[in-house]
Amino acid sequence: MTRTRIKFCGITRAEDAQAAVALGVDALGFVFTRRSARFVGLAEAVRLRRALPPFVGAVALFMDDDPAWVREVVATVRPDLVQFHGEEAAADCAYCGTPWIKAVPMGSVTDVASYATGYPGAAGFLLDAHASGGQGGGGATFDWSRATGTGRPLILAGGLDAGNVGAAIAQVRPYAVDVSSGIEAARGIKDARRMQDFVAAVRAADHALTRPDS
Repeated sequence: MTRTRIKFCGITRAEDAQAAVALGVDALGFVFTRRSARFVGLAEAVRLRRALPPFVGAVALFMDDDPAWVREVVATVRPDLVQFHGEEAAADCAYCGTPWIKAVPMGSVTDVASYATGYPGAAGFLLDAHASGGQGGGGATFDWSRATGTGRPLILAGGLDAGNVGAAIAQVRPYAVDVSSGIEAARGIKDARRMQDFVAAVRAADHALTRPDS
């Protein structure tokens, strides 16, 4: 059966992390860019990370942050994966010493495949609706027909929620989907029902893709 992986990003509270784990979410994202409303400090991030069970990934998100801060977070939190969401060069990403993915600012990038060639060490690419220099998590979508292959896993983000994620999966067939604002009651505060509905919509889309008439 086709299975789209799910990442819940912008986790700031233990209860939200626990609810995500109970729903079978594959990865949780923790934002370490201080200017973000979803920023989580080191002490709390360590507490949240240590509470995760085996096989639930912890992703550390940065956006043009000081390399010393990136190294401190990686050494302290020990994430499974690092997500670079800004204008970081490939060498800056590789320097973290941990597997990493690169966000593609679809508000500015016209050729995803060409953009990806500049990041040969990336484990995958996250397509988000923001423009270069902007933050993700704003609830905006982009034209999914522009989500072209890179030869590496594609993670689809940008304005996803329970109402549109099924259509997004049917069109793009991404490796994973990433959601933040679409499951929130407020910035950094997740809504249990929206989380449930999102996961259910992803599972329904996966099931539909395995039907003989799909």
